[in-house]
Amino acid sequence: MPTFAWQAGLMRANGVPRTTWRVMGAFVAVGACSADGATPSGETRPTFDLGAAISSPPHVVTVTASEVVPIGPSSGETLWVPPIREPVASGVPPVASSVPGEPRRMSLAFTGDTLTHRPLVNRAGRNAGGAGHDFAPMFTRVAPILGAADLAICHLETPVAPPGEELSTFPYYGVPAAIAAGLASAGYDRCSTASNHTIDRGMAGVDATIAALAEQGIAQSGMAMSPDGVVQPVVTVGGIRLAHLSYTFSFNGLRLPEDQPWRSHLIDPARILADASAVRVAGAEYVVVSLHWGTEGSSSVGAAQREVAEAITSGGLVDLIVGHHAHVLQPIEQINGVWVMFGLGNFLSNFPTGPTWPAATQDGAIVEVTVTEKPDGGLETAVPRVVPTWVDVDNGWVIHPVVADLVDPATDEGLRRLLERSLARTREVVGAYVVEAEG
Repeated sequence: MPTFAWQAGLMRANGVPRTTWRVMGAFVAVGACSADGATPSGETRPTFDLGAAISSPPHVVTVTASEVVPIGPSSGETLWVPPIREPVASGVPPVASSVPGEPRRMSLAFTGDTLTHRPLVNRAGRNAGGAGHDFAPMFTRVAPILGAADLAICHLETPVAPPGEELSTFPYYGVPAAIAAGLASAGYDRCSTASNHTIDRGMAGVDATIAALAEQGIAQSGMAMSPDGVVQPVVTVGGIRLAHLSYTFSFNGLRLPEDQPWRSHLIDPARILADASAVRVAGAEYVVVSLHWGTEGSSSVGAAQREVAEAITSGGLVDLIVGHHAHVLQPIEQINGVWVMFGLGNFLSNFPTGPTWPAATQDGAIVEVTVTEKPDGGLETAVPRVVPTWVDVDNGWVIHPVVADLVDPATDEGLRRLLERSLARTREVVGAYVVEAEG
């Protein structure tokens, strides 16, 4: 069992020390504390045992506090987080490039929510002629883009219905297992699966989702069949060892079984840092974290999102953050030198526009990220590239690559006007990263 150690900090609120993390608007206990020196103000400095706060070992044994580092205010309070001075070294030598003399390089592609509403399921049934469900036609236009990436990662927000049980949609989803075949046809290699709907259909739904994806050769992070499946194995992409972690802000009031807390995990900086440490010790050189967070229908980044992003990017353990849940696009920023894609919008869904949901719920993005080995052996993440998408909820739920279809002279004028509006909305949020037509 490996032991990981880093410096932990002290949270203060209005001058009062707290041994808690503020996560998504709630205070979550980190662990017990004992005297271990004094703070600059003469107060007792605690030693935190994060092992008590993390339900599925082995991840962290002990964490000893030293100094405190402020990362920003929230609701009049000051948040203090662990200042990690150096990334955890795995001791595993780099993988050689597949091309002798060339630096290692990998291309990644990420998309927003795949949320399988009832009308969409019904259309997939018609696509299959009444014999099952066929989601593949919905992905046809974007499959070449996703397939070109070395690793394409989706966000599957809804669990698969357990075998022999009825399908269901809002408020508790249980979608056809055929969605996995649709995702495979699109070119996805893996998905993030932690969301507020993760346990809608219980632990049987978790198992059914993992099994359906695995049957199609798609790996996932965010759900687990066993304690050993919580932190997924490190994978090698373009000669670079990558780990992918996934967390959610809520389970919509549902609770994991007391004897199976490892099935999925809520957003908790301590937990995320522990898991990131674990995969680095296991050999990961690059860590991607998917977060299901934010305010539905809002393109603005919330204070809680920003605080969590600041906390988990502060020490070199996390290399990239990919966000989902808002159902509209949110900004892309660099925080502590780490690219944070706060929200990738909806990729495949049926949000009816009108008084409840804005037209922007049909907008999405394929975000392309290239990671390249530097001469010193480190890894550099290039500026993300946004390929805007738009799902046509009135014509088969086909996902359109917006810019490519706009430059296509065969595009119908009615569709062209809708795509132009979608592109304008996307540019308002992530315009600096939009990929224009390439010659």
